[in-house]
Amino acid sequence: MRAFLIGRWQPFHKGHLEIIKKISKEVDEIIIGIGSCQKSHTLTDPFTAGERMMMITKTLENYDINYYAIPINDIDYNAVWVSSVESLTPPFTTVYTGNSLVRELFSEKNYAVKKPELYNRTDYSGTKIRKKMLDGSTWEHLVPEEVVKVIEEIDGINRIRRLNEKDYDEE
Repeated sequence: MRAFLIGRWQPFHKGHLEIIKKISKEVDEIIIGIGSCQKSHTLTDPFTAGERMMMITKTLENYDINYYAIPINDIDYNAVWVSSVESLTPPFTTVYTGNSLVRELFSEKNYAVKKPELYNRTDYSGTKIRKKMLDGSTWEHLVPEEVVKVIEEIDGINRIRRLNEKDYDEE
């Protein structure tokens, strides 16, 4: 069985890894959708699809997991989004998602949809990790070592800090 899992992976963290490891025990192959692939260089989506793909592939090299990592664009037409995903991916029968809209769209197309159990969401949150990167707090322990290396290679911390700079003093 092949399953589809989509996320923004901004950045890919240990919670994501645990979800993928768990799903890999239930299916033969996982299609990892790199969602909102067209978005980058913002505080909520600082990393490009290629950078996120590096984070995922370099991490998963260390595991016996059969997967495809595929960039998935947002389209502003929800009724046809599933068809768009289908055109970009190998066939799959099951969708894993915690997103209610994604769950609804795939359910309407008669896919089996499962909500993965989140792993330690208190600590493993992309939003919280990006905030730690921005304010200089320790974040490295929340992501796989390979992700730390990718973020260092692309100077990701300084990118996030530059994106947070104000162009003018605001009073």
